[in-house]
Amino acid sequence: MTYQVDDRGYYGEFGGAFIPEMLHANVENLKKRYVEIIYEADFQKEFDNLLKDYVGRPTPLYLAKRLSALYGGKIYLKREDLNHTGAHKINNTIGQILLAQRLGKKRIIAETGAGQHGVATATVCALMGVECIVYMGQVDIGRQAPNVARMRMLGAEVRPAMSGSRTLKDATNEAIRDWINNPEDTHYIIGSVVGPHPYPDMVARFQSVISEEMKWQLKEKEGREQPDYVVACVGGGSNAAGAFYHYLDDERVKLVSVEAAGLGVDSGESAATSVLGTKGIIHGSRTLLMQTEDGQIIEPYSISAGLDYPGIGPQHAHLIESGRAQVYSATDKEALTAAMELSRIEGIIPALETSHALAILDQMKLKEEDIVIVNLSGRGDKDLATYIDHLDELT
Repeated sequence: MTYQVDDRGYYGEFGGAFIPEMLHANVENLKKRYVEIIYEADFQKEFDNLLKDYVGRPTPLYLAKRLSALYGGKIYLKREDLNHTGAHKINNTIGQILLAQRLGKKRIIAETGAGQHGVATATVCALMGVECIVYMGQVDIGRQAPNVARMRMLGAEVRPAMSGSRTLKDATNEAIRDWINNPEDTHYIIGSVVGPHPYPDMVARFQSVISEEMKWQLKEKEGREQPDYVVACVGGGSNAAGAFYHYLDDERVKLVSVEAAGLGVDSGESAATSVLGTKGIIHGSRTLLMQTEDGQIIEPYSISAGLDYPGIGPQHAHLIESGRAQVYSATDKEALTAAMELSRIEGIIPALETSHALAILDQMKLKEEDIVIVNLSGRGDKDLATYIDHLDELT
């Protein structure tokens, strides 16, 4: 079994490109050209140089000794929080802005939930001098104010999504509507491994630098390239796709996906798609999504804006359905507790998204000899207001 995309744009039974006719030319052009373009020597050289000199890669692989003593095994943190802009998102936006230039696009649109992808998109548009419009749910604009300020300071226009739950799903809807109305000059930088083919594969390829570095870094530290576990939070799933990429076909490495349980998987206020979801189509691909019997989207909930999405990337749906990935979920309270714990024992304040991945370490029942890599996908600056609201109950 292969866990990569096939020639039709599917991962097993998930994926594809279910798009309006107005977007057919754009998506078909991307499908035909993206692999050829991104592996051209001049593209790779420019991409690698920007990752090194602008983003600050490689990011460290840090042995968290006190965290390891608490949960057993050797727990390494892949420090994507130390990237320029504070998360893994910049890996993808650097790649996509270079691709957009080679496709002759003059205008960039994006969607964002936690704001990190919006900031990363605004950053590369400022770097390249390109018009940038970011769609963001009105609720997320309120709870991610620092990132909204960053986007505006970088020159991006932030447009609020006012429909539905006014969160990530609705921002994505608005961005797709914009793309339909402006197909000729606009490139849509999707921020996760979601959407119509080729986006899930393209974003995963740009994020695969994470696991590429993990392999040689772990070899240096432990004498082997393969950990026993790779753990990452999953909303749409781009940080997990990058962390898993080079280990997909190595069954020695257990892949662990962590979703947001919100107030509890069965509470009616959750974003645990793999448990609550069924097969359907959302934002251009067939995947697992939270929906009613007649196909209406069930609004997700999580304290984390970046995990507040009713679907999951089609590759992750395939990994889960095939049994290749193990799935856990963490509640809001568990994520907040894990964030406080890492802050207090390692001096690292993680993003709320990452905190969900950290929250399940006690459920894994690690053995002393286990080597675990947790992808620390983002830093917690953007979530300080939320953390401050809960400080009293957590200390």
